Amino acid sequence: MAYKCIVLIKQVPDTSRITGEAMNEDGTVNRGALPAIFNPEDLNALELALQIKEKYGGSVTAVTMGLPSASEVLREAMFMGADDAVLVTDRRCAASDTLATSYILTRAAEKIGYDLVLCGRQAIDGDTAQVGPQMAEKLDIPQITYVEQVHELSPEKIVCRRNMGNGWQKTACKLPVLLTVTDQANEPRIGAARRIMKFKNAKTPAEITKEGGSEEDISLMRDKGLLIGQLNLDDVQADLQWCGRDGSPTKVHRIMSVVLTAKESKEVEPSAQGINDMVHELIEDHTIG
Repeated sequence: MAYKCIVLIKQVPDTSRITGEAMNEDGTVNRGALPAIFNPEDLNALELALQIKEKYGGSVTAVTMGLPSASEVLREAMFMGADDAVLVTDRRCAASDTLATSYILTRAAEKIGYDLVLCGRQAIDGDTAQVGPQMAEKLDIPQITYVEQVHELSPEKIVCRRNMGNGWQKTACKLPVLLTVTDQANEPRIGAARRIMKFKNAKTPAEITKEGGSEEDISLMRDKGLLIGQLNLDDVQADLQWCGRDGSPTKVHRIMSVVLTAKESKEVEPSAQGINDMVHELIEDHTIG
């Protein structure tokens, strides 16, 4: 049997480069203030899906929800080996919290079709680890979270090893299933040069239109196998009351910025001797050691 895998990926702000401009006044993330990257654990989920395809057969479709610029992570997924990619983009998705996001992605997954849905354990911008489990509930399928390895896969069942924090657990369930994958599962591969050359010019209809392209250009890209799939809320037959701000019960009422100020400071000479003196001073006053 060939297994149809959907991998949910996300373009996220690089939270290792947080600045004071990272949040908007309304509590939403100012994504323009930080570099955008491929969510790290989604890379592990994609790698696991590719390993499943290589061992058991099937296909891998990468799916992301976001602005047209999020197509960049879809191209990266295709460089790594994804067979197809789909961007879910719609202005009405704006300000979606995890509940609304999981609903929209559920509708997209139902339209695309799947045997397995894989995603990273959590995204580094929200750190909630909620979207995957919420999707499993909405899809009415079992879920295995914190997956580190797939031991067995057949039309009847899947057997996985999942991280329990202080050990691991072997878990089995029937298909279809949703898996959330940890960064301990594997070492994601880098994009293959051949695939990079093939898909570096792949684009969504939104990107082609933004560049001044026509329907004829979109059709030409489709004929070349370089058109990235695109869906909006109407395409997935989403109920708008569950999308965007209206469908998001999570509200940010107040943001507090923590600013650390030093009462005293001391200049350290930028030399080996200066650092050595500083360390000895810190040891003497029991700051360290």
